[in-house]
Amino acid sequence: MIIEPGIGLLFWMTLTFLILLFLLTKFAWKPIMKAVNDREVSIVDALNQAKLAKIEMEQLKSDNERIIREAKAERDSILKEAREIKDRIVGEAKDIAKLEGDKLIEQARQSIQAEKSAAMADIKTQIGALSVNIAENILKQKLNSNEAQDTLVENYLNNVNLN
Repeated sequence: MIIEPGIGLLFWMTLTFLILLFLLTKFAWKPIMKAVNDREVSIVDALNQAKLAKIEMEQLKSDNERIIREAKAERDSILKEAREIKDRIVGEAKDIAKLEGDKLIEQARQSIQAEKSAAMADIKTQIGALSVNIAENILKQKLNSNEAQDTLVENYLNNVNLN
C-alpha cells in the first residue's frame, strides 16, 4: 500500500504554495530584506565605530604614556632641585655653625688668655708680697746687729756696681 497523492491534491497544494510565495514576496520579502540590510548597515557602522574607538584609545594611551613620562621627568627635576636646595641649606648651616664655633673657640681662648694673664699677675703680686715679707723677716732676724747691717749694705752696693 503505497500512498499516492491524487492529482487534485497535488494541484491544490502547488497552487496554495504559489499563492503563499506570491504573498510572501509581495508583502513580507521586502520588509525582511530591508531589516536584514538595516542590520548589516548597523553592524558595519558598529565595526567602524569600534575601529575609531580603538584608534582613539591608542591615541589616548600614547597621550597618557607621554603625560606619564613628562610627569616623571618633572618629578625627577623637582626631586633633584629639592636635593640641591637641601644640600645647599645643610652646607650653609654647617658653614654658619663652623663660623660660630670658631668664634666661640676664639672668644674662649681670649678669655682663657686674659684669665691666665690676670692669674699670673695676681700670682706675681702675691709672690712679690710674700718674697718681701720673707725677706723682711729674714733681714730682721739677721740684721739685729749693726755689724750685720753694714755687711749687707756693702754687699748690696758691690752687686749694684758690678751689674
